[in-house]
Amino acid sequence: MKRHDGRKENEMREIKAEVGVVPNANGSAIFKFGDTVAIAAVYGPHPLHPQHLQDPRKGILRCNYDMTSFSVTERKRPGPSRRSQEISKVSEWSLLPVLKLEEFPNTVVDLHIVIIQANASTRCAGINAASLALAQAGVPMTGLVGAVSVGKLDRDIVVDVDKKEEDFDKGEGATDIAMAFTAEGEITLLQLDGKIQEDKMKEALEAGEKACMEIIEIQKKALKSIKK
Repeated sequence: MKRHDGRKENEMREIKAEVGVVPNANGSAIFKFGDTVAIAAVYGPHPLHPQHLQDPRKGILRCNYDMTSFSVTERKRPGPSRRSQEISKVSEWSLLPVLKLEEFPNTVVDLHIVIIQANASTRCAGINAASLALAQAGVPMTGLVGAVSVGKLDRDIVVDVDKKEEDFDKGEGATDIAMAFTAEGEITLLQLDGKIQEDKMKEALEAGEKACMEIIEIQKKALKSIKK
């Protein structure tokens, strides 16, 4: 099928990734899927207060995801929402498998993800920016995490859905799957919105993993470009 913007089924929007965009953070990055733009900033590890929340076995990751009021066409109400709280937790879970926080007991790593422009796939863009920011901050990691959204338009599986495709309403309706993979192929995020047949789900996972491997390579290039 031909997508409305001319992309092939397995083609992502133009991707841009850059680290070191927030000078006062320990690590930071910007990641773009076309018009979707996410910035992540990492602070820590530093002692967790109050002390009763500390874990003597390992450090914790504390993630905060939000969208700016001007990131969407219809102005978003400022402040946290149920959706932002859910995505904060999902982003945290997506990244924890690669973090070696046992090296920093009783500490916290604060991760802030802000969407400054949105055209769908915001949680995936945020996870990619966060993966880069954590790496630049020097938080011990077993590897990077790549995230992408995969959709089903009629019978076709497409990667990196935009807002128009996300709102697609034909046949079974819109299907959007947010997924994240480590470089070793471990799934750290799989969220399905909509309906999909078993054979199509397998196809979607294969397409998503391939796209995530490409994203991880882009992340590696961004990290290598850091000026010494």
